[in-house]
Amino acid sequence: MTDPLYFNRELSWLQFNARVLNEALDSRTPLLERLKFIAIHGNNLDEFYMVRVAGLRRQLAAGVTQPAPDGLSPAEQLAAIHNEVAQQHARAEACLVEVLGELAERGIRLLGIGDLTPDEWTGIDAYFESTIFPILTPLALDPAHPFPHISNLSLSLAVEIRDPTDNVTHFARVKVPRSLPRWVAVPGRARQFVPLEQVIGANLGALFPGMEILGSYAFRVTRYTDLELAGTDEPEDLLATIEEQVFRRGFGEVVRLEVQPTMPAHLRELLLEELRGEDAPGSARLGESDVRDAGALLELSALHSIASLDVPELHDPPFVSLVPAAFRDAEASIFDVIRESDVLVHHPYDSFTASVERFFITAAEDSDVLAIKTTLYRTSGDTPIVDALTHAAQHGKQVAVIVELKARFDEANNISWARRLEDYGVHVSYGSASLKTHAKTALVVRREGEHIRRYVHIGSGNYNSKTARGYTDLGLFTVDPTIASDVSDLFNSLTGYSRQRRFRRLIVAPLQMREQFIGLIEREAARARDGRPARIVAKMNALVDPKIIEALYAASRDGVEIDLIVRGICCLRAGVPGLSERIRVVSIIGRFLEHSRAWWFANGGADDFYIGSADWMQRNFDRRVEAVTPVDQPALHVPLRRLFEACLTDNRQAWDLMPDGRWVQRHAAPGEADRGTQAMLLHERWEAATLAARPIDKAAAPAEH
Repeated sequence: MTDPLYFNRELSWLQFNARVLNEALDSRTPLLERLKFIAIHGNNLDEFYMVRVAGLRRQLAAGVTQPAPDGLSPAEQLAAIHNEVAQQHARAEACLVEVLGELAERGIRLLGIGDLTPDEWTGIDAYFESTIFPILTPLALDPAHPFPHISNLSLSLAVEIRDPTDNVTHFARVKVPRSLPRWVAVPGRARQFVPLEQVIGANLGALFPGMEILGSYAFRVTRYTDLELAGTDEPEDLLATIEEQVFRRGFGEVVRLEVQPTMPAHLRELLLEELRGEDAPGSARLGESDVRDAGALLELSALHSIASLDVPELHDPPFVSLVPAAFRDAEASIFDVIRESDVLVHHPYDSFTASVERFFITAAEDSDVLAIKTTLYRTSGDTPIVDALTHAAQHGKQVAVIVELKARFDEANNISWARRLEDYGVHVSYGSASLKTHAKTALVVRREGEHIRRYVHIGSGNYNSKTARGYTDLGLFTVDPTIASDVSDLFNSLTGYSRQRRFRRLIVAPLQMREQFIGLIEREAARARDGRPARIVAKMNALVDPKIIEALYAASRDGVEIDLIVRGICCLRAGVPGLSERIRVVSIIGRFLEHSRAWWFANGGADDFYIGSADWMQRNFDRRVEAVTPVDQPALHVPLRRLFEACLTDNRQAWDLMPDGRWVQRHAAPGEADRGTQAMLLHERWEAATLAARPIDKAAAPAEH
């Protein structure tokens, strides 16, 4: 029995992934971009199983029967998940066949090993002997050789062989090496490839000389990978504990087995039984429902490498990020610009290189800068930001960095460059085991004559040069002394001992963020009850928190007009008479990942705008350090209003949430032009640049090519 007030969190996420897959199904999407979305859909599912499905299976094994807020028990959720994933997988497989067929017509082919000519076979065999064979290690399964450990998400071949001397059949496993390209280029055929596992399968005789190869079949396992940090309260223990947990991640219980449909039933059962033998206490028994026929190709996320082929006509039109108008004078000090007026940036439309990276690089080189503090949740290893921080520390500046070691799937990377920062004299803090530091904040302390001034950047996105080209994010540069004092207090609470409970202007989690947002919602409701216009527009990645949802329902009943722009999970039911009839929910899916978080509360005409790092989820409010800042200057409200307007009037990339939980994609009416949010914003920026003769960021690359 489901609760009519909420949609299920896990099923809502799967609906989001279905919208991602729809970009691959949509013939309006360029062909290689369609292939990219198939890869993204597959990668998303991998992570979903490693964390969310694994968590539900553990609840089931522990005998948990308490339902989720929507009323579904863990067993019911798992059953619904298996059903939905099966349907999505069928659509993805059909789409892949269609896309590969259309790519073949344009000279890009993914061939089977049987499609090769004798000369091509010779070239592939030579590559196998010189490059692949030395890496491979066949692992037998018999009383003297126990079943080998199968690492998470690794692609393997289950090989069945017969010994002609005694006619006994044996089983072996061959791991497909990750160190080699998944798609082997066919000699003499440009842009034509054969899957690596098929090359290995065709040459198994070299691995098992004198044996009869009966068959080989690809398979893959997915394991539980979430961190378990219970009992780790002291920061000094955190680094070692996470290193150990990252190592142990490869040994988590199996939560999914993917096999080729051609695998014989007895081999499938053998794999299932051997993997069941790994079941640890407290884990759910691996069952037939956890086995998925994955089609001819497993690990579809590997299609990214083909999707990135340099064929411009099969990609989205290229774009170049613009230098923000405020920073167009390369000779002007970025500090002078920010001191004169707050600056709002919107990536990737505004150049990350010419704004955020320039902020860090200038701070590192400026002799008047005394200190730099920042949070780093995810960052690319070659980012100029890390180089700037190490340069600043080497030249005597105080540099403090809060590194979030628990950023999911980036833990090992974060540990590596955190140690690099420490080696250069940067003060590195790892936070605590109980909270993730998810806030995106930077503070530069500068001596200016007889005074000290603090420059601040607060944003919605990570300080990551790579994702800044493909994620939409907002950032605010300011010298507002009250906000700067709040940011200083926030850093002090993160690096030292603090009982800080209140901030002046910032909205900070896990302190009072939920309560403050509910207060803003209730303020609009009070205005509506008084008969005055009231409106809320909120943009985020996910809406899950029941208390926020209840406040939104109450505000809707009181007469507040509410528009929610939610990219992913949305547990709120929109448009239900008597409950949420004034609430509309739209999701934007496109070439860029919509990652920005922003809020607009009408406040009786005295508009309040905010941007920051938090979604409206329990984890953001209760288990993360988050920072949301007001955007005060009226001139900066204009681009925020335009962002909201573009999303809400979109008829190309937008999906509307129906009262029954369906998401319906918008389409332009006959004779109406497409209004895709991202395309419109790109076009408007270029028009403005042309009129103002603004410079562009020549170093910026297309978002995803």
